[in-house]
Amino acid sequence: MSKAFKELLTVGGKSNSLGRAGEVVASVLDDTSRVEELYQCMFHEDAWVRMRAADSFEKICRERSDIILPYIDRIQAELASSQQPSIQWHIAQLYEQLPLSGDQKHRAIDWLGKLLSSTDVDWIVAANTMRALARFTKQGDFPRDKLLALLNVQLRHKSNSVVKRARKTIQQVELT
Repeated sequence: MSKAFKELLTVGGKSNSLGRAGEVVASVLDDTSRVEELYQCMFHEDAWVRMRAADSFEKICRERSDIILPYIDRIQAELASSQQPSIQWHIAQLYEQLPLSGDQKHRAIDWLGKLLSSTDVDWIVAANTMRALARFTKQGDFPRDKLLALLNVQLRHKSNSVVKRARKTIQQVELT
């Protein structure tokens, strides 16, 4: 019998490493019936397990978005309120990769916009959120002027990498 994902995601390397997340990804890709088990790990009491589960979920999406797409409504309802940065940045990555319905896209854009409306957002969350919103703008789903306003907020972020990313994204948006 294969090990439970919560056990695999608890062990391995330093606490902030991905540990055995690669094994979890491979297991779900081999047996898609286990995706629900992985999804439930994003609610585990251990923040590192939640982070590894979210990372695994996003990596599966890169390989087989069809496995993850049915979870978007649940992610929006059950995980969008998470204050854990590693959950937030992986959700932003999912939004960037998946073909969302109109309602899903609206909820995603609203959530991403709220994250970027403050400089208190984690630097990785800010970077992934800027990229996702820029994609929605390029597709015509989010107004250019609203994106520029949010990027200008991020120019005051405490992280130099976020400020650089905001400047670069502003330049790209202004050129299109």
